[in-house]
Amino acid sequence: MQIEWTTEAQNKLAEKMRGRSGFLKLKYDTEGCGCVVSGVTALWLESDLTTGEEVVITNAGPLYIEKSKTIFLDDRMKISYIEDSNCFRLASPSQIINPRLNFFDYTS
Repeated sequence: MQIEWTTEAQNKLAEKMRGRSGFLKLKYDTEGCGCVVSGVTALWLESDLTTGEEVVITNAGPLYIEKSKTIFLDDRMKISYIEDSNCFRLASPSQIINPRLNFFDYTS
């Protein structure tokens, strides 16, 4: 799997990470979605790694993904930052996976 961050997304990520430490994860969140195929991707910052997560080396540093959830993602993806909506966007060459990819800090 290949994940590339745009320059704008890298800058916004650096701003959000300033003063924080932990493991950045691309989570496929199914909480409240009804079933596993109705999940939503999000960026989570967590203090610990969880069993079953694998690392993807990106141009903005390591990003951890649950191995069992990679079937919902594409082989090549890009994370950009959309200033007008103040959020990240996760897309692949064939689709927009999440037009409003939120960042959550769960380290506190």
